Amino acid sequence: MSNVSNENTTGQAMKRMVIGIVVFVAATALLYLVAGDGFYLWAKAIHVIAVIAWMAGMLYLPRLFVYHVDAEKGSVQSETFKVMERRLLRGIINPAMIVTWVFGLWLAWKGFGFQGGWLHTKIALVLILSGLHGYLAGAVRKFAEDKNEKPARHWRIVNEIPTLLMIVIVILVVVKPF
Repeated sequence: MSNVSNENTTGQAMKRMVIGIVVFVAATALLYLVAGDGFYLWAKAIHVIAVIAWMAGMLYLPRLFVYHVDAEKGSVQSETFKVMERRLLRGIINPAMIVTWVFGLWLAWKGFGFQGGWLHTKIALVLILSGLHGYLAGAVRKFAEDKNEKPARHWRIVNEIPTLLMIVIVILVVVKPF
């Protein structure tokens, strides 16, 4: 692909991203105005949807890495994995994490006044999940540059971390043990 083609693709992706953000913010503002006091439940629904999308990506991306490790550098298969990883990160995981945080913090403030040991623990675990997100984003860059040095076993282990965090976070939210 030529540089001109890459620049056009990047420019188009940026334009789509900005349009998506504007539409999302406008829809959220409209929903807030229309729903009034009922917005809390809508915010909770949006938060849960974003969490599901974020978790789906966080579970799938390390699995892609497991298979990418075995692809020969420069091969069609390796280049396909690079595109899949980049699109998954930029198109699903990053936006879903942002929406999760924005609505999660609003819900924590509006619904609980940031009070409760369970909530503090949940936020700490979401911070750890966000750190893992950053680690995976760095791995996407390394794979894109053919500089990954981690074996498939590493990525299989990393693949389990979001699952464990998700289990504890869900228990905290539903049971509120402390």
